[in-house]
Amino acid sequence: MNNIPDAALLTENGIIFFCLYLLSLLIVGIAGRIAQKENTLSDFYLSGRGLGLFVLFLTLYATQYSGHTLIGFPGKAYRQGYMFLMSVTIMMSVIGAYLFYAPKLQRLAKKYNFITVGDYIQHRFKSDSFTILITISCIVALANFILTNLKAIGYIVEAATGGLITFEMGIILLSVIIIIYETLGGMRSVAWTDAIQGVLLLIGVTAIFVVVQVHYGGLSSVAETLKEARPEFWAPPTFEDKNLWLSTILIFMFGVSVYPHAIQRIYSAKNSKTLKRSFQIMIFMPLVTTFFMFVVGLVGAARLPGVTRQGSDEVALLLLKDMANSIPGMAILVTLFITAATAAIMSTVDSALLAISSLFTQDIYRRLKPDSNQSKLTGVGKIFSWIVIAVMSFLAIKLPETIWRITEIKLELLCQVAPAIFLGINIKNLKTKPVLFGFLVGTVIAVAMITANITLGLPAKPLGIHAGIWGLAVNLTVIYFLNKKEN
Repeated sequence: MNNIPDAALLTENGIIFFCLYLLSLLIVGIAGRIAQKENTLSDFYLSGRGLGLFVLFLTLYATQYSGHTLIGFPGKAYRQGYMFLMSVTIMMSVIGAYLFYAPKLQRLAKKYNFITVGDYIQHRFKSDSFTILITISCIVALANFILTNLKAIGYIVEAATGGLITFEMGIILLSVIIIIYETLGGMRSVAWTDAIQGVLLLIGVTAIFVVVQVHYGGLSSVAETLKEARPEFWAPPTFEDKNLWLSTILIFMFGVSVYPHAIQRIYSAKNSKTLKRSFQIMIFMPLVTTFFMFVVGLVGAARLPGVTRQGSDEVALLLLKDMANSIPGMAILVTLFITAATAAIMSTVDSALLAISSLFTQDIYRRLKPDSNQSKLTGVGKIFSWIVIAVMSFLAIKLPETIWRITEIKLELLCQVAPAIFLGINIKNLKTKPVLFGFLVGTVIAVAMITANITLGLPAKPLGIHAGIWGLAVNLTVIYFLNKKEN
């Protein structure tokens, strides 16, 4: 401990607290294993479908706000300025989308014992091929989700220890801790750790917002600085900018609201009343989470000019370093924020891992090995989780993309899944073939546009509209005309 570099965000005591927090997660994992009632998929992946209001709200909150919130959001605000205030609207729109289908889906899940998104797709559309396609798309999107958050975790641990633990080692170390407690106790351990992490997250973002406001003079002072330092922030939005606002809201609304790990929590709720109450509280959380981190990004733009696009993902951490050098007693706040940020990321990674494991086990492996018992299936899911976390850790270390861009790519894919869930729940005469073809065409268009951007340098967002929204528009058009023809 005496060899901690001067550049480290955490003091010796801070690192001890951080390590104790990580140790507590392993203890919770063991407790979840002890509390296991039976070695079944339902108990392991859904905690016996008995999550009450307090734990359900906190696990939804901790899952919804993750590395992209504490690292990616300030970085995006740093690059984009006041236009990114739309992020608050984005996160509120997600809750509205949940309420459009989640209570109905929860009742169906309880009646028919759904475990995965694929279970609902199979029940509603009676198509093995469609179920497998949706499952593969969700697994790819979730793997991407894990990737973004592991990159964030690497940035945080490296900054926290001043490089004593490198970016690469931080990713590996925390990945091992996550996979251990997740495979020990399943959803029960994940939900319990999420409850701890949700509380830490809320306290952490509130604390850094208050200190940033006080230390840097609030938004009015920042605005004066930005008028000179970043005049482009004040330019009127172009037609393409306005399209981008709407496109970003839509891609989050339809993409985030069908996160497979969020749907798992919908299935895990004790009843639909508990679920609705959780979402009623969640609608206010963007005001005290997303908005706070937006302000942190703006302050970073004013105080720390010249940070590169790649480095802007670390702007919240750079501000902490700046404050730590000028404010006595900042060590406690820094420790709290670092722990909160790590908690948020870990809660999201463990949730995504659990969802990937259940999707592979229930919707792919079980079809190949229909005679496998519940214990065997649970074991296969755990092994698959270890493989996924190993691959994603490697890619997180190697890939150079910003956290925000990787998040967008994930949502481009999930948007194509949304019609099957939103329309399937609410339209009784919706046929299978239109939804299947709509999904296929929409996915091909989105992937083709993303690939063309990466390989050929073509615009990632023609007219300011995401590839996923172009794909979704065609997806819905195909569904409308083919369903009309079949009816």
